Amino acid sequence: MIEIAIPGVGKLKVKHLILDLNGTIALDGIIIEGVKERLDRLSLLLDIFIVTSDTMHSAERVTGNLNVRLCKLKKSAGGIQKLEFIRKLGERETISIGNGSNDVLMLRESLIGIGILGSEGASVDAVMASDVIVSDVNDALDLLLKPDRLVATLRK
Repeated sequence: MIEIAIPGVGKLKVKHLILDLNGTIALDGIIIEGVKERLDRLSLLLDIFIVTSDTMHSAERVTGNLNVRLCKLKKSAGGIQKLEFIRKLGERETISIGNGSNDVLMLRESLIGIGILGSEGASVDAVMASDVIVSDVNDALDLLLKPDRLVATLRK
């Protein structure tokens, strides 16, 4: 668990991390450099889930050597399925990271939603549903490894 005290917001207790796959931790079906090392460190603190519709048909290959749990969704209604997944875990204990339109509900309902504006881009709706926007997934993961960065961004 990671505890983050944010002035004006309160003390947050994070137990779960949910990540989208393509456009978030992988680009064109290939894991982005630096992600594995950061996820290895975070897996000591959080339960980590990769939730994906597997557009590139690469989920098993990409996540095979990561210390995460893979959850493959049906191609249609991915956004609803992601929302149901975080509700099952507990949205007040879950941080989500994503970039696409099918990530909007999960980003909006999570304790903290982090939007990635990376090489694949991000949907406007995903940006608007996020609490924080970063340019790279490694920056997003570093927010959890160095939570004072989140405090600086989210304090009121």
